Amino acid sequence: MKAKTGFIKPIIMLLPFVGIGLFVLFYTLSALNYPGGSWNFSNQTGFSFWHNYLCDLLDDYAINGEVNSARFFARIALGVLCASLILIWLSLPKLFTIKSFNLTIMRLAGLLSIIVTLFLASGTHDFILRIAGIFGAIAIITCLVELYKIKYDKLLMLGVFCLLVFLANYFIYETNYYIKILPVLQKLTFISFIVWFVFLDIQVYRKLRFLNENRTANHEGLK
Repeated sequence: MKAKTGFIKPIIMLLPFVGIGLFVLFYTLSALNYPGGSWNFSNQTGFSFWHNYLCDLLDDYAINGEVNSARFFARIALGVLCASLILIWLSLPKLFTIKSFNLTIMRLAGLLSIIVTLFLASGTHDFILRIAGIFGAIAIITCLVELYKIKYDKLLMLGVFCLLVFLANYFIYETNYYIKILPVLQKLTFISFIVWFVFLDIQVYRKLRFLNENRTANHEGLK
């Protein structure tokens, strides 16, 4: 008779790593296929790290007016990344031993933020960003509270950094102060969050392995 391993098996938590890798691949292909144009230089050739936003790759038309041949790769990348992050937010409460209503809020807000983000290419970019941002901020803050409780200091500090750069993005986006640095800051923020999610995923994977090994050992001891 096999020991029960619970709803989420540890190996499933390796899927987000695959998803993030595919995201990087498809977004790179998207950037290489972008026709050109940015909000600062409408006639530039190709995608500029310094002047283009990541969302530019999702639009039907590039800023220079050409049909955006990069959008197919970008939308695949966004879908794969969102699927990976949905799995992380679903599994993240497993990291915390003491269950609370805060964890329910964290999971729900995280899921809603990612689901709303899927509609970035729908033509309502600003509205989608604001709604996803509100849910995302709630998810991040509730997660930081839980990380503080269990004294995961490194993950906590990285999460605080992500929250601060996220808020800086939002401030610049809404006020237009220092708007010229926003394309680069957006990418820094994105990379920071990806790194944070990778480390969160690693911790969830380790926790699930530990729990499943204990269950197996207890089951063997009862034979």
